[in-house]
Amino acid sequence: MPLGLTLAPRVLASKTLTSWVTPIAHWYANLAGYRKYGLKYDDLIIEEYEDVQRALHRLTPREQYDRAYRMKRASHASVLHNVLPKEEWTKPQEDVRFLTPHVKEVEKEDKERAMWDTVFVSRK
Repeated sequence: MPLGLTLAPRVLASKTLTSWVTPIAHWYANLAGYRKYGLKYDDLIIEEYEDVQRALHRLTPREQYDRAYRMKRASHASVLHNVLPKEEWTKPQEDVRFLTPHVKEVEKEDKERAMWDTVFVSRK
């Protein structure tokens, strides 16, 4: 699953761009609404990709449990057509990437495996 190209390194390298983009990013994340259901951003990654499945197996048992709990709680709130109480919303400082590093690691391993599988060895 390609995570796509990102401008984040360039934005983070510039204080001016960071000061302009950060409020917009916070506004957009709040507008998306997933935090109102107690979810983190990485909970929204599509699980059907093989790379994501392998990355999910690399989570610690506690991370797996916490993710499953967040998903069940969010689906229950969705069925009730209601958001969680405000004190149960995911706070911006809690919304850290827990799955993306594992997905990137799996993709890197796949690229390395493909490189070694297609290497051409010649005799001298």
